Amino acid sequence: MKTLAAVTLLSLALTGCVNPGKASVQKDQLQNHRFALETINGATVKPGAELAFGEKMAVSGVMCNQFSGEGKLSEGELKVKEMVMTRKLCADPQRNELDHAISTMLRNGAQVDLTEDQLTLATAETTLMFKRVK
Repeated sequence: MKTLAAVTLLSLALTGCVNPGKASVQKDQLQNHRFALETINGATVKPGAELAFGEKMAVSGVMCNQFSGEGKLSEGELKVKEMVMTRKLCADPQRNELDHAISTMLRNGAQVDLTEDQLTLATAETTLMFKRVK
């Protein structure tokens, strides 16, 4: 019986090492970092769009318009309930699409994944991929 228990515990331990599951991103992994947007739904984005995280999860950035608000991170989901954004119309339609996408994502909540220097914000409709700016 002791052998069976030992084998079971060892199997569970090894399973945890092989497949640890998806760990939620923590605030300290994002705070005081800036990320440049690279793609939206797999399509390359022109340089200039950014997302930054400050103290106490202050979220700010620019797509076409500038935006900011206080973020809440819970179980891998980022929400910015009260976000402010400038309201200018951009000549570039992709930038206007990015404004709408980031506004909707942050207000409704987006799943966050951080793998090394790659940040991904995703909903069922939209995936934004960022690279950490050094």
